[in-house]
Amino acid sequence: MDHPNITLWSDASFFSPYVMSVYVALTEKGIPFSLQAVDLAAGEHLGSGYREISLTARVPTLQLDNFLLSESSAIEEFLEERFPAPEYDRLYPRDAEKRARAREIQAWLRSDLLALRAERPTEVLFAGEKFAPLSAAGSQAAQKLIAVAGRLLVDGQQNLFGEWSIADTDLAIMINRLALHGDALPEKLTDYAFFQWQRASVQLWLAESGKTR
Repeated sequence: MDHPNITLWSDASFFSPYVMSVYVALTEKGIPFSLQAVDLAAGEHLGSGYREISLTARVPTLQLDNFLLSESSAIEEFLEERFPAPEYDRLYPRDAEKRARAREIQAWLRSDLLALRAERPTEVLFAGEKFAPLSAAGSQAAQKLIAVAGRLLVDGQQNLFGEWSIADTDLAIMINRLALHGDALPEKLTDYAFFQWQRASVQLWLAESGKTR
């Protein structure tokens, strides 16, 4: 099967959870792609070269032949339409209401819980680093995550919707900011995040991240 030339632009450390999400999406679809790194620490993303590639001067950016697209949620919805089921595996549930819920979860995770993201950064996920106990704001964000995830996850079910979706990866990333740090969590959430972390596409990303250390 012929495929277009696809490049995924990532941070040089491979620590971006948003790049990880798109990497997992591409891998689950079975679409061949190459990785290109941008050194955010050196400000490479602010140079004119990358600004020609990325509308937002952020990662990830997807390059499909001459088409360029930034922002992970937009990229994943594009991939779902551009490489649809049944020829390619689904990223979102079959049911329309469940698809809407998956997108709701993704939008929420990308726009909320700022204190948790600041106090449990992706160095926890990809470098095993430890940080100070959560502040009051961080604890409040963690409790919100626990409450929402607890409502979403059905007892005895390993995925959000009875089938894997890209929202599972995104939710597991957020939960693992706490779980991999050793913060207190309900066992149901810890088990869910651990299960999602074992997925082959996630393990491939963790291997990419490990190459930089």
